[in-house]
Amino acid sequence: MNLAQALEIAGAVSLPGLVADDATLNQERLANEEALELLADIWRNAPAGAEPFPFDTVLGLADKNRALCDQIGAEHLRGISSPFLARRLPDRDLCRAVAWMQKRPIEDVVREAGPEARDLGVAYTAAPISGTVCGFDIETTSADPVRGYIVNAGIALMELAPKAKPENAHAAYFGIPEMYREKGVPLADIHRISWKDIAGKTPFRESHAIHEALLATFITVPLVAHNAAFEDSWLTFNLPGYAQARKEGRIVIIDSRDICRRLDPDARSLPHDQKPAALENWARRRRTLREGQVEKHLGLDDVKLMLKTMQAEFKKRKMFPGQKDVYDPVPS
Repeated sequence: MNLAQALEIAGAVSLPGLVADDATLNQERLANEEALELLADIWRNAPAGAEPFPFDTVLGLADKNRALCDQIGAEHLRGISSPFLARRLPDRDLCRAVAWMQKRPIEDVVREAGPEARDLGVAYTAAPISGTVCGFDIETTSADPVRGYIVNAGIALMELAPKAKPENAHAAYFGIPEMYREKGVPLADIHRISWKDIAGKTPFRESHAIHEALLATFITVPLVAHNAAFEDSWLTFNLPGYAQARKEGRIVIIDSRDICRRLDPDARSLPHDQKPAALENWARRRRTLREGQVEKHLGLDDVKLMLKTMQAEFKKRKMFPGQKDVYDPVPS
């Protein structure tokens, strides 16, 4: 597929409700997603300000693909891999997060982190941290940001300080197509969100005031998420202006899961199948989740738990200003 063909697919008019067999629908989905991947790559690799088309072209095709996936059925798409969900943040993003928290040049952090950021744990503890961050978490109907919908989001600000608490907290639910009233909300077995929670709510892609507020916040203070590549991927294909701001370097992302893996010795020593870097397990070790409690898998609840657990890790490693005997990081 070339650029002209991808743009033709993006500009084609959808015919909602058109009856087609599963093979035809999946063939169309594959064409959409091939075009999406090509368009996104071309846009990202073009110099800022000289892109051959606006990123709204990508967002519009992603919207069309979601509607097509509704026809196919979310249950038939679970487990199908996709190039649109990043597995981890790029090393430079991880280094930039450390540089921001420590208020020092990113190149210093890159140099300390070494090849493939293998020694980033050393850089994390090289200087005290400070600043205000924005915790963010979403619940979705799919693992794939061009096949499903955002149904819940939570956000809160918190100062990086030993006794700080989450502030300016907000939570919101978002609607999805009416067909899910009968079919049920996809992935409800994980997030427990039912139709009654989202009935009558505006879909995320139509929540323009929320778009403006989120983008303004993320440009002002760093975004923190647990496995931040997930939120980053979903925001790229769902939040207008986000991809452009990311490309221009106006958004800093901090991955609390990376913090856990770099700083908590248990995250290295415990067996992988025990998921030691999962938020719930990390929170239990830091005692921000009491015995018998579980992670709720709702945006705001998880944001508060993440921020408190990250704070507890920083306190334990004596990374705040005035704390002495900085922790000796886990060897790579």
